[in-house]
Amino acid sequence: MTNNSDKCPVVHGAHVTHASSNLEWWPNSLNLDILHQHDTKTNPLGEDFDYREEVKQLDFAALKQDLLDLMTDSQSWWPADWGHYGGLMIRMSWHAAGTYRIADGRGGAGTGNQRFAPLNSWPDNVNLDKARRILWPIKKKYGNKLSWADLLALAGTVAYESMGLKTYGFGFGREDIWHPETDIYWGAEKEWLAPSDSRYANLDDPTTMDNPLAAVQMGLIYVNPEGVNGKSDPLATAKQIRETFARMAMNDEETVALTAGGHTVGKTHGNGDPSRLGPSPEGAELIEQGLGWMNHETRGIGRDTVSSGLEGAWTTHPTKWDNGYFSMLFSHEWELRKSPAGATQWEPINIKEEDKPVDVEDPSIRYNPMMTDADMAMINDPIYREISERFYKDPAYFSEVFARAWFKLTHRDLGPKIRYIGPDVPNEDLIWQDPVKPGPTGYNIDDVKSKIASTSLTVSEMVTTAWDSARTFRGSDKRGGANGSRIRLAPQKDWEGNEPERLARVLSVLAPIAEQSQISIADIIVLAGNIGIEKAAKAAGFDVSVPFMPGRGDATPENTDEASFSPLEPIYDGYRNWLKKNYLVKPEELMLDRTQLMGLTAPEMTVLVGGMRVLGTNHAGSKHGVFTDREGALSTDFFVNLTDMKFIWEPAGENLYNVRNRVTGEVKFTASRVDLVFGSNSILRSYAEVYAQDDNKKKFVEDFVKAWVKVMNADRFDRT
Repeated sequence: MTNNSDKCPVVHGAHVTHASSNLEWWPNSLNLDILHQHDTKTNPLGEDFDYREEVKQLDFAALKQDLLDLMTDSQSWWPADWGHYGGLMIRMSWHAAGTYRIADGRGGAGTGNQRFAPLNSWPDNVNLDKARRILWPIKKKYGNKLSWADLLALAGTVAYESMGLKTYGFGFGREDIWHPETDIYWGAEKEWLAPSDSRYANLDDPTTMDNPLAAVQMGLIYVNPEGVNGKSDPLATAKQIRETFARMAMNDEETVALTAGGHTVGKTHGNGDPSRLGPSPEGAELIEQGLGWMNHETRGIGRDTVSSGLEGAWTTHPTKWDNGYFSMLFSHEWELRKSPAGATQWEPINIKEEDKPVDVEDPSIRYNPMMTDADMAMINDPIYREISERFYKDPAYFSEVFARAWFKLTHRDLGPKIRYIGPDVPNEDLIWQDPVKPGPTGYNIDDVKSKIASTSLTVSEMVTTAWDSARTFRGSDKRGGANGSRIRLAPQKDWEGNEPERLARVLSVLAPIAEQSQISIADIIVLAGNIGIEKAAKAAGFDVSVPFMPGRGDATPENTDEASFSPLEPIYDGYRNWLKKNYLVKPEELMLDRTQLMGLTAPEMTVLVGGMRVLGTNHAGSKHGVFTDREGALSTDFFVNLTDMKFIWEPAGENLYNVRNRVTGEVKFTASRVDLVFGSNSILRSYAEVYAQDDNKKKFVEDFVKAWVKVMNADRFDRT
């Protein structure tokens, strides 16, 4: 008899080393996980919980006072430098917000993602787990009225106030996620802090950095403080800083202000042996209870802390907001030295004893200040130096610029100002918030619809224009969308994906109706699209009324930052079966990325693609994927013909396929990869089969309308 007593009684599917996923077995399979994350089942607060309503009940004044008290309430298990947690909290807030990049709007402080891997275990985030744990009593006290995302951003702002800076303001409203944002591409490297060469086509030209990345190495927030690939060269570092901060939506003045302001307070930590640190939080043992980088061999707190490996403060008074950073930088000659942890840093050649910062535990001891390669870039790069000198001579101006830049850093991905909550929201409309004044709502919708319907505009023209106006929306940073009708302004009116000639023709028809009926261009574009859907549904045998939400406004050139909208330009659109050119990434993968940014699910993507094809909305009138003989009718023909075994599918060129009748040999349709993936991928095919069923024609129309309305209203934060 076999003794099975030593066998584990459970299947080892919960541990990745014991399980092979489908992607491991079939690595070329399309991974739809990007559309399935943040499922409501991961949220312990339930589907009915509305944080944006809950936070309005928060006692904002009491919270702020509690945070101010916490700044100087040093805990023995992780003591505050000089008795003040300000520097630690600012670094935590900075690193939560500083992951934002303009290319896809992902990253940033808006979700509380720093709580999860990989961010919680990035090398650049060493010991920020301690900052979050210090904040836990605050989070515990205010509970559901205060999200981690808001708290992580707020803590640094309050820290600056506690040290003397007049901050610009703060807005609440960031909702927590409960699962890592696995859709974010942080780089292709397989090791932390791998040399940055692989991120650039040409390391000497930082503009060639892999898109959409902003940080120079895997596991860093922005640049390497020791220099390019750890080799000191302030001018080369300056080039990387300029590109990295530009990709974080910052100009040169904001870059200098943030660098200086971030280093006006606090210190770096490298007074020890880094090899004594234990694993990061995600790899630590159970007994560490979510903390990482623990030193159980020697003293590893206070003056003996090791984080970045660099060691020292930048200024004489690291717990005060002053102009000490520029005073220190311009008043001394600097030379390269090694920290106790072995990191390369700059230290002054000659400095008065009284100008040195004191020890974090014993004020009778003083140490040299230090500067990173990024700091030296502020006086070596000619443009940065000119700005630094201006700030040095005018401390009040520096404080003002920094306060506004810090506000931008911590709010860049929160979206339009209408989403900001709380008593400290600034009154000023900032251009990077993409301001749009509300549009009129009192017009007669039926009258406007009648006027639009009587024009010569086709279903395809109306639906396509509405789609192009709305598809720019990014749930990542809440930018883009139909509100503002920026599709009629530069640069959007000239984007190839928007077919400028067709767009101008449609707008020339709609604009006079809008003026006559006192409706915004933004509203009339969406309303025309709805009319197109209703006409197409009727042609398929269904009477539907597409829900419409009035009140969109029209942006002006003056409140539109053209340059900041360039990253929103579509260079592919699977819904309109278009690629600007062929890319290394497969078209179907590009479609998934766009779908996730738009906040759509896999079923919604499926029904929209199928509907858009039969409506004839392909870019430039392409017939690829138009699997129907009654184009313009909102039918299920795309799915019916896709799943019909009377056809065979054969390659006919790059990203082109023929759909041939098995019996006659006739080429009935043509298709792209995006079309065929709905029949080849097992998950997508299961959705396609639902809509191909004889009994789901009405369901298809209803589901299409729901998904369409979701896209049209994605940016209506004023009505949600």
